[in-house]
Amino acid sequence: MKTRKHSRAVLGFGLRAAILAVATAGAVQAASFPNQPVTLIVPFPPGGTTDIAARTVAQAMEKALGESVVVDNRAGAGGNIGMAAVARAKADGHTIGMGTIGTQTINQFLYKDMAFDPTKDFEPIALVMTTPNVIAVNAKSDIKDMKSLVAAAKEGKLTYASPGVGSSVHLTGAYLEQELGIEMLHVPFKGVAGSMPALIGGQVDILLDNLPSTLAQIQDGSKVRGIAVTSAERSPSVPDVPTVAESVVPEFGVTAWFALYAPKGTPPEALSKLTEAATQALASKEVQERFQTFGAQAGSLSGEDLRAFEEEERARWSKLIKERNISTQ
Repeated sequence: MKTRKHSRAVLGFGLRAAILAVATAGAVQAASFPNQPVTLIVPFPPGGTTDIAARTVAQAMEKALGESVVVDNRAGAGGNIGMAAVARAKADGHTIGMGTIGTQTINQFLYKDMAFDPTKDFEPIALVMTTPNVIAVNAKSDIKDMKSLVAAAKEGKLTYASPGVGSSVHLTGAYLEQELGIEMLHVPFKGVAGSMPALIGGQVDILLDNLPSTLAQIQDGSKVRGIAVTSAERSPSVPDVPTVAESVVPEFGVTAWFALYAPKGTPPEALSKLTEAATQALASKEVQERFQTFGAQAGSLSGEDLRAFEEEERARWSKLIKERNISTQ
């Protein structure tokens, strides 16, 4: 009898010790986060706006984290492939992703059978960067401003280029058409490498794109003229280019944005450290100046504030997609 009681006591003690050991190990691991390099998955190819934003903030976060942040580009399906990889990653804080206005608030209304749910599968960390889209024409075009663009569109159908069907730039064009009461022919390209030559060569009338992709040509001005930016305020990078709001549509404001996310279930301690590192990085003079050189601004939202911002964006773009019957098919 004593032997059985003794055995049960030993087993009970062993079980409690094992549980305590696991809990202690978990606490130590959380307290020591990160204990290995952090992987930042970028769902678009190297060299683009998303990639530049990611590499800039990744490098700046390393000091606060005490570990390297390694960028891993996984492009495809409008960013869906990369963000699906983030959603499936181990939720320990060592894998995060650079979501965008497209992957987090637009794609779910355009693509069937999404491999992730942007509303449920991620923990928001920080808004990294915002940038306006720009409306540009050939430098020789008779279209000098937004008012002459509207007049020309009402006389005959204009063509406008974007980086692709369903992109935030394409939807900005559709939003402009709706707000201005005009119809234009959308001509999708695979990035500015195709659309810019088409504008300069006269194959399309108008180019819509993220400002960073076209900034150099617009600042040069010899072949391309910027006629408006879509943000609520003018961009310091092109201060002479007016906003759509001040030109034709009061209160019009659209920006492309890029933000950091962790997989759902990432421990609060890891999220806190990631958010703190990102916030410190984005507040630094070096990062802010770097973003300004290509027509962007560092973000200031994090955590639940970022989640609330997402919801507002999701409501806006889902409504437009439905009303305009936009599809990737």
